[in-house]
Order: sequence, then structure tokens, then C-alpha cells
Amino acid sequence: MSGTAVAGVSILSRRYTANIHQSTLLGDNSRAGAGNADEPQHTDIKGPLNFLLLGSDLRALDPQDGQRSDSIIILHIPATMDRAYLLSVPRDLRVRIPAFATTGFRGVSHEKINGAFQYGGGGEGGVQLLSETLHELLGIQFDGAAIVNFDGFKAAVDLLGGVDMCIDQKVTSIHVGFDDKGNYLSPDRGGHPQVYEPGCHHLEPWQALDLVRQRKSLPNGDYDRQKNQQKFIRAMLNRAKEKGLTTNPIAADKFIRAIGQALTVDLNGMQLADLMFALRNVSPDNLMGLQVPSEPQDIGGISYVVALPESEALYKAVREDLLDSWSVENPTWVNHM
Repeated sequence: MSGTAVAGVSILSRRYTANIHQSTLLGDNSRAGAGNADEPQHTDIKGPLNFLLLGSDLRALDPQDGQRSDSIIILHIPATMDRAYLLSVPRDLRVRIPAFATTGFRGVSHEKINGAFQYGGGGEGGVQLLSETLHELLGIQFDGAAIVNFDGFKAAVDLLGGVDMCIDQKVTSIHVGFDDKGNYLSPDRGGHPQVYEPGCHHLEPWQALDLVRQRKSLPNGDYDRQKNQQKFIRAMLNRAKEKGLTTNPIAADKFIRAIGQALTVDLNGMQLADLMFALRNVSPDNLMGLQVPSEPQDIGGISYVVALPESEALYKAVREDLLDSWSVENPTWVNHM
């Protein structure tokens, strides 16, 4: 039975590899040195681990609208390999962006971190420059990276049949609305906006995706959106568990193949089966959301998010795998999901 299970995992791993686009997403300086991105090998994966997760708002049916890093999250797995931290990085965080020879970008001392993705040319180059920017900011290297676009999120949530999610505050959509007959009509064209009331709800796929995009109607803007995005990730993992995706290889295979075309990964030399096995003890109940201590500031007529001095302690905690104690000491910046 054990041999059959191992063989099954290996077969599925090859199927995943064939269905998920793999690319070089990490820059040379930001890549953890243990792996070789071009030659996957079986490895005994140990923590701590850091992964760069990026959500792009690129849509297949609207490519001319451009591509931006709509969400930036650092996934930290401590050495115990039994829980995970989701550190959301404000997309308007004021940082130094290093030079990037591929696009001829010369670097800039003060810019929104979201700009790194664009200066890198979007796609593979965009993630590389973003990873290099975060490497300079936090002093960490990444063990892997992934980028999923809007269509990928939609395919995933559609397959899950929506998610169950608790909402802390009223959210009014600026994207989705309806006329008096219930037909879709954008709020900016006079439609009644979709409203999400506080409480725990089952959200249909279109509702969940609309909710996590909202920030302008929230009291704390992007900070509240970061919390909703973190809760959405946990809700997706919970739903996947309910659907048997963590225990049913056939269901998992169907799910991964459905989103594979909209997902690009850099496993830094690891095989997907090895990584999945190494993270087997990380459950949705063991997730904690974190935010960078920061505040909005208007500088020269441009709206930025500026890191507070306390952020240095957070960066150090990520480097030294001390997020447990940092979270206890800094509850203001912790999102208990």
C-alpha cells in the first residue's frame, strides 16, 4: 500500500508539473541557494521557508488593461513546519527598487513597491524585480514563488463552489451593481452597488472575488483589504479541505489542472510532491495573517504607505524565524483569521 501511494503521488506530481507553468520567477540575489530551479530533485525539505505569492489582475479577455501586482504576500513557514504566516505587503509601500538590466531599468530610491512589477516588465521579469526589491527590504531569500492571475482565482473559486467567509465590517462594491430588475449594472453607471454585510456568509464565486478587490469603501483602505485577502486564502483552504482536495488525489488533480494555465511557479529545484508532503501539517487553522507596521503619507503630492520604525523588528523576525514572539508583542498588526 505504501509503495502504491508513493507511485500515485509521483504520477500526480508529473501531471502537475505538466499542467502548471514553471518559470524563473526569483532573481539571483533573492533566490535561496540550496535549490537549482532548472534541475528538480527529490529533497528532504526543512524549514524555515519563505515563499513569494503574487496575485496579478491580468485578465485573458482584457490583456490591454495591463498587468499589476494586485496583492503581494510573503508566506513564512517556521522550522517546526506546522503552521504558516501570511505577511501582506502594502502595494503602495515606499521602497527602494534596484536596477534591472533585463528591461534597462536603472533603479529608483523612492517608489511604490507595486512599481517593481511594472519596471520589471510584468510577468517573469516583474516578479524577479519584485523579489529583489523584497530581498533588499527584508534581508531574506525566497525558497519559491508563485503568481496567479485573475482568471486563475476565478477558476479555483468556481471549482470550489464558493467559500464560507466571515466579514468584519460592511463592504460596498465599487465594481458590481444591479438595476431595479436585478440585472447587472455597474455602480458608476447608476447601478445599486453590491453590499456585503458583517457576519459569516457563503459567498458565491463572483461575490468572493468582488469582495477581496474592494478597498476604497473600507475605513482603513488597503489595510482592510489585506485582511480580507488573508481571510479569503484561509476560506479557500477550508473549502478545499471540505471538498476532499487534501485527501482525494483525483479531486486534487482536477483542481490543479483547472487553475494550472493561470498559475506560474518557481519551485527552486524542489519537486511539487516533496513540497506538498513537507507542508502536510500546515492546516487552515494554523494560519496567521500579518501586516507591515506602516501608515499612509502624502509625499510630494503622491500617496504612499510608509513603513514605521517598528517594521524593522518584523523584518528581523522573518529573517530569524521569530514570528511567534513578534506576533504576541505586536497584536495591532496581527490578523487572527
